[in-house]
Amino acid sequence: MTYPKYTQQDLSRYNLPRLKRIAAERGVTPTGDRRATDTWVNAIITHQSAQTHKVAQSELNDYIANQAQAVAPEELTTREISFYDHEIYCGDELIASITHDDDLTQPWVVVVEGVEKFRANTWARCYRFITWHHQDTTLNEPAQTETLCTSENQIMAHIFNECQKYGFEILDDGIYNNKGVKLGQVGCTNSNWWVKRRYSLQQQYSNSVLDAVRSLSMVDVSTDGKSIFDEYFLDQPLEQLTGDKLQRLLERAELVTA
Repeated sequence: MTYPKYTQQDLSRYNLPRLKRIAAERGVTPTGDRRATDTWVNAIITHQSAQTHKVAQSELNDYIANQAQAVAPEELTTREISFYDHEIYCGDELIASITHDDDLTQPWVVVVEGVEKFRANTWARCYRFITWHHQDTTLNEPAQTETLCTSENQIMAHIFNECQKYGFEILDDGIYNNKGVKLGQVGCTNSNWWVKRRYSLQQQYSNSVLDAVRSLSMVDVSTDGKSIFDEYFLDQPLEQLTGDKLQRLLERAELVTA
């Protein structure tokens, strides 16, 4: 039952019989001189404070529990059908499967509700794809070339998708190629995509996550992490390049894209 809440000033106006009735309604039994009104006033105030603390603590516990569920959704489990076929479950719900075909470069396939969603050269990359998009709640959505930059999970899912096309790995400190060499970082701030190469101190604006990751694919690790464009574009505009520098730029671009 909910009772009115009294201030100490309110209770000080009441006579002793009234204070005893208020205390009795709340199950309060004071200690000390029960003939003094202050004894009953202090007992009622103390009881009210304790009840308020209990309600606040209960609400806090409920909030923490709800947040924990939101941040840490139910763990995925894998059921092996055969070496080449696995089903991925969230609780009792089948959310995706990983299978294998005869494709020479990307034989592992993610299938969701009978539709192929993703291909990769390893089973682990398929599983990471499922994990990212399950957390992002976009596992059942049709593939999109570019979407708005919104939540952190969505941002990471978009970056993950593009990195998989080049066989890149996403680690805590950046994006690495398949030889374990760090290429740089890609991110999104205020719906604007940016890229930062390994040795660059500046974030460079990019039109999309596709362009940002693609720019990392052009990093020439043999030149200490600088791309074929960094050596020239960061020093002077293209129109100011001499004939010799322009020719060298074109030759190096052909080597990278060959």
